[in-house]
Amino acid sequence: MNSSFSSAVKSGFHRARLFGAASVSSRTFTASSAQHGPSNLRNLIGGELRESQATDWIDVTNPATQEVISRVPQTTAAEFDQAVENAQEAFLSWRNVAIPQRQRVMFRLQELIRQHTDELAANITLEQGKTLADARGDVFRGLEVVEYASGMARDMMGELVENVASGLDTYSIRQPLGVCAGICPFNFPAMVPLWMLPVAITAGNSFILKPSEKDPGAAMMLAELCLEAGLPKGVLNVVHGTNETVNRICDHPDIKAISFVGSDGAGRYIYERGGKHGKRVQSNMGAKNHAIVMPDANREATINALAGAAFGAAGQRCMAISAAVFVGGMDSWKQGLKAKAEGLKVAAGHEEGADVGPLISPESKQRVEGLIQSGIDQGAELVLDGRGVQVPGYERGNFVGPTMLNKVKADMDCYHQEIFGPVLVCLEAETLDKAIAIVNAEQHGNGTAIFTQSGAAARKYQNEIDVGMVGINVPIPVPLPFFSFSGWRGSFAGDLPMYGKQGAAFFTRTKTVTANWKAADDQAGMRAPGLDSVGTSNIPQSGS
Repeated sequence: MNSSFSSAVKSGFHRARLFGAASVSSRTFTASSAQHGPSNLRNLIGGELRESQATDWIDVTNPATQEVISRVPQTTAAEFDQAVENAQEAFLSWRNVAIPQRQRVMFRLQELIRQHTDELAANITLEQGKTLADARGDVFRGLEVVEYASGMARDMMGELVENVASGLDTYSIRQPLGVCAGICPFNFPAMVPLWMLPVAITAGNSFILKPSEKDPGAAMMLAELCLEAGLPKGVLNVVHGTNETVNRICDHPDIKAISFVGSDGAGRYIYERGGKHGKRVQSNMGAKNHAIVMPDANREATINALAGAAFGAAGQRCMAISAAVFVGGMDSWKQGLKAKAEGLKVAAGHEEGADVGPLISPESKQRVEGLIQSGIDQGAELVLDGRGVQVPGYERGNFVGPTMLNKVKADMDCYHQEIFGPVLVCLEAETLDKAIAIVNAEQHGNGTAIFTQSGAAARKYQNEIDVGMVGINVPIPVPLPFFSFSGWRGSFAGDLPMYGKQGAAFFTRTKTVTANWKAADDQAGMRAPGLDSVGTSNIPQSGS
């Protein structure tokens, strides 16, 4: 067993068990049953862990072994209402806490996350399956948003115009919305909750978090760290469940905004249902991220970038490069890219040297393998087949190895569906213009990259491509949190994206104040003038 993993699970075992997160006992990765058996996760309501009275429970399984490691409740209606009630009550006081004091909670949270990164990563590897290196990256990219929130006051500032009329000033202020909610996917159990809750909470809101029912442990551990950092009871609440909980979030009148990351179908549903109930919604959905490979691209750097972006995290990320368009043809790239992919180690995420871990579930494995076969059936060339891969000691794991399909066409299922697995589909284009046309014709617009040594080609691509995040010789162009995550078209529904200045705007609303103050000796006769009675002689009349 990886020594760092073993150390992390030992130090994190007591914390995880007390808080209801999945046990990270070293026995969990063996075929034998865990010593303590599956634990039942609890909801966090009003700063207290509460056993659910649910009648329906969902198993959380280790993707490498299928062992049940914990159970998640389908939160009852009464429990959900109690969480919202506590959040609403906490909001009334939290909104009046000074912004510097809110930021200090984020400063303390930063340090606690750093101290417990290995424990969080071990839990992510246990429940989600990604390699320990990827799991640490999951935590670190979320930590960057906490760092942003620690200095968020600059993005909370309003504006002022003096003397909009004689003696009259107008200024705007940003105020929190109230109770907000986040609905998280399985693929980034730490990063996505940290995309949402630090920004919402620092803006003065209270927050209801619904982790993925497939891997909720990291979110529960983060919630514990928030309380340890000094977050008042009730400001953050965690409720578990599936569709029923999502519907309650969309429908509850006291929830003012919803932040979502996940699939196309769920994202559109939440956007429409939440919007129907008057909520502000940011819905980050699926993707088909393309890499354009120009003939002049640096060969070694490009091959390394494509392999990492396509097969890292087993392809289960919304910014994975899942399609590559080779301008001028793929023949000269095929063997080098295939050799790189074949050299990646498929293994349980905690194993030494693992590059590609298991998919989240047997259903995901079946779906990915089915899309690979559909590509073959529809005429694609199978360059590398990762189906049927066997990992000694983990024969029940949801493993699919790196897979490459060439000669793919836009009408094939493997192209127009998001595969969400370690599969790279390869297309060819005669010119850059035709490559741009291919990308712009696909419905999604999350991320893309071009590999070239030509500044002119890169500039043309960034200007003409209809995609929100563009990398130039950068395979996964996720911006740092002082920018915003900016997917376009079918990858996003809403007006304001996540984190950064626009994320702060999403979790606040603007109030505009127009003020007129008279000197003390004028107060006896003072009345509240409107724009029509203050300084009107100085306002030009139409037609004058």
